[in-house]
Amino acid sequence: MKSIKIGLIGFGTIGTGVIKTLQTQRELLTARTGMSLELVKIADLDITTSRGVEVAPSMLTTNVNDILENPEIDIVIELIGGYEPAKTFILRALRNGKHVVTANKALLALHGKEIFETAMQHHVDVGFEASVGGGIPIIRSMREGLVANNFSEIYGILNGTTNFILTEMTEKGEDYHKVLQHAKELGYAEADPTFDVEGIDATHKIIILTYLAFGQYVTMDQVFTEGISQLHPIDIKLAGELGYKVKLLAISRRIDDRIEVRVHPTMLHAQHLLAKVDGSFNAVYAVGDIVDSTMSYGRGAGMMPTASAVLSDIVDIARGINSGVANRVPLVYPLSASEHALTIQPRNRFLARYYLRFTVLDRPGVLSSIAGVLSDHKISIASVIQKEVHPVDSVPLVMLTYEAYEHDMQEAIQKIEKLDGVTAKTVVIRALL
Repeated sequence: MKSIKIGLIGFGTIGTGVIKTLQTQRELLTARTGMSLELVKIADLDITTSRGVEVAPSMLTTNVNDILENPEIDIVIELIGGYEPAKTFILRALRNGKHVVTANKALLALHGKEIFETAMQHHVDVGFEASVGGGIPIIRSMREGLVANNFSEIYGILNGTTNFILTEMTEKGEDYHKVLQHAKELGYAEADPTFDVEGIDATHKIIILTYLAFGQYVTMDQVFTEGISQLHPIDIKLAGELGYKVKLLAISRRIDDRIEVRVHPTMLHAQHLLAKVDGSFNAVYAVGDIVDSTMSYGRGAGMMPTASAVLSDIVDIARGINSGVANRVPLVYPLSASEHALTIQPRNRFLARYYLRFTVLDRPGVLSSIAGVLSDHKISIASVIQKEVHPVDSVPLVMLTYEAYEHDMQEAIQKIEKLDGVTAKTVVIRALL
């Protein structure tokens, strides 16, 4: 029986899950692959702290070269995260003829082009199923299962932390900061949750999905990104009364010869499939010209769901090694002439409908002044809601608009907030209607 030797860099939460899976599912994996998947070396700066999983002391090392320069190791798993030294380790592994499996979405979003091209040059593979959607097999679905489709739209709930927070705010009406603290206590949020709550993590992931869907590399500064930290319970409540739910949505769309990529809180019809994705779950909704609409749903993070994705890559690469095949599915997309012509739309030039909540003095003329500014910027009002509030020094004024350009909306908001009678910062939520 052929033995595939594996080296693991990073003995953290996900690394521990990978080791547990290799141990507990050994017989299943052997039966399904006809090979022995043998973890031979684990590199980490801390090799003394117990992780609750038994490994032979001889497998542990603090020297990553024991993996990168070991000629017997076929597959290197990178699970340390971040940009460096992860990038250096991955490139060295590839140049040494080793296949790589990684969950590092941030690194792939910024340096995927270099990593994929290096792998192709050295005839080795990069598995990155765990980089998007945790245990959801969306990468393999898009690369293989949906390979016959030209995609037009990708919508994703791609961050479990923000989805948990928004679900709690929706169901309990609680303040963002209170729910965030609860998420930290439950382990859903990091001590520093900035990457999650400000939409950066979801941006990394939609960049990867954009590459898979359209064969185009997108940079972080080309993606309109807004997080959930400025959302208020009143806006989520009002959205619910209007028949919508608020989700942090990652969007990638092809419009003629342009690609539009953005991440922001979004009002979805309550009956939309994505609106029903609650808690820490993730989902990806994709539209192809042959298959029509599909949605993949599941645990978006966590030790074992992510380990499941890592093992799927290990098995896929191991089968390729056993067959003497690498790059069976190209990492660098061979694009058609029409795809080469695609451009990335400027980040503030997309069309959307808008929920606007102004805080205004309850006196004549304020509404007409706001409406006049919106009209000057080619923004049409679909409906207006004003609820009586006591005391009535300032009151919320809510509007839903028809489609408008983001840059027009931004300019209009800047002028409206300078109007006499507008007493607070405007709340803006884009809508997918």
